[in-house]
Amino acid sequence: MENMYNLNIERAVLAAIIFDPEIFEEVAAKLKPHDFYLPFHQHIFTAMEELVASEKPIDDEFLRSRLMSMGKFDETAMLDILAANALSNTAAYLGEIKSKSTKRALATLATEIKKVTIEDDLPADEIMNLVEKKLYEITQESISEDFRESKGITVALLEDIERLKALGNSKLIGTDTGFRNLNDKTSGFGRGDLVIIAARPAMGKTALVLNMALKAIERNEGVAFFSLEMPAEQLMLRMLSAKTSIPLQAMRVGDMNDDQWSQFSAAVSDISTKKLFVDDGGYATIHHVRSKLRKLKAQHPEITVAIIDYLQLMSGEGSREGRQQEISEISRGLKQLARELDMPIVALSQLNRSLEARENKRPMLSDLRESGAIEQDADIILFVYRDDVYREAKEKEKEMKAKADGKEYSSDFRKKSEEEAEIIIGKQRNGPTGTVDLVFQKNYTRFVDATGSGFEVIYDDSNIDMREGKIELPPI
Repeated sequence: MENMYNLNIERAVLAAIIFDPEIFEEVAAKLKPHDFYLPFHQHIFTAMEELVASEKPIDDEFLRSRLMSMGKFDETAMLDILAANALSNTAAYLGEIKSKSTKRALATLATEIKKVTIEDDLPADEIMNLVEKKLYEITQESISEDFRESKGITVALLEDIERLKALGNSKLIGTDTGFRNLNDKTSGFGRGDLVIIAARPAMGKTALVLNMALKAIERNEGVAFFSLEMPAEQLMLRMLSAKTSIPLQAMRVGDMNDDQWSQFSAAVSDISTKKLFVDDGGYATIHHVRSKLRKLKAQHPEITVAIIDYLQLMSGEGSREGRQQEISEISRGLKQLARELDMPIVALSQLNRSLEARENKRPMLSDLRESGAIEQDADIILFVYRDDVYREAKEKEKEMKAKADGKEYSSDFRKKSEEEAEIIIGKQRNGPTGTVDLVFQKNYTRFVDATGSGFEVIYDDSNIDMREGKIELPPI
């Protein structure tokens, strides 16, 4: 147990504060009362906090008075502190106190795990949730960031500008979205960005991010995909349909000719070598996502983006303030995680049903479900909109009404294999808002750029050079 605390260091730090109260803010920025092992040391640090808050000096007399009013004064322990050698440089010692505090917290967690597992016999999922939550709290407590100095900032900035210069005339700065038109408007998804992609049902919410994921793994980048609604096998089928231009329905039932089977086999072989990681357990909290993604990113640094389908299916921690507060904690947690891992996190989100009542059904920021926190935390918010979805629904409604009235109805609406689609940039922290035109190829659940690339190319396993200026597969 001796390696869990060092009373001499604790006394020396507290003595240093009494000797030079000006250093209290520096110490308080890194330590909390519970970081001290001895209860009296916790009490005296709390008393110091209260004296500062009430604008009173931190000295022997005021501390005695405050501790007595708290019923926590210990003459012997106080004399031990006053007799300690005050430190001239506390930085290293603060780290030592914090380190030992973290060790004690981990030891306490280990004991708690044993209790809830053996004595309380809680369900395994509850225990895992408790452990993740507690471990995250300990991790957050142990993180302490100092100011970055001008020199370090400028060096990092120059390195980034040199990287961009090497790209030539490319407008791509962040992670490639997979769509040239969208890259032009966003310069790609920035490292540390929280990107929200939102749509009403049937708009292709999931299809769009699968296209982005496919394009990323074809660039030999890694993708982490949390699928809370769809099994990994279904996601893979959609990817393969988009990759091979074999209709999804035909692929689903194995209704393919010899050429298609060859294309399918080649595509499966190709994708099987890529760095796509899917968590399709159907359950995720922010702690679950954080712990799994941290571990995966450490093992596979080539991962450039994480995708969550979708945000509202994530479970909260049962906040007493309701679901809106839970969503707020989730979106804030995702944004912090994106910054920590220095890569974009793309989260799909639902839209409120109320937009269906509007004449113009193109989504706006206010249509985001639990929109306040999501809108605040997101760096980029994209809406997927296909007008033909509403036109088809409206025609069906007219047809049903005519039949109910015993009338004939002839519609001039015709279903198309390719439909116009819009990506509406509702928010972009570092760029313009506006609309990007795409084409949705329904048979292959595939989006492509609207100009010059809306044609179909059959997947070929030949050695195609896809570097700049050479032949390339269509954007997906």
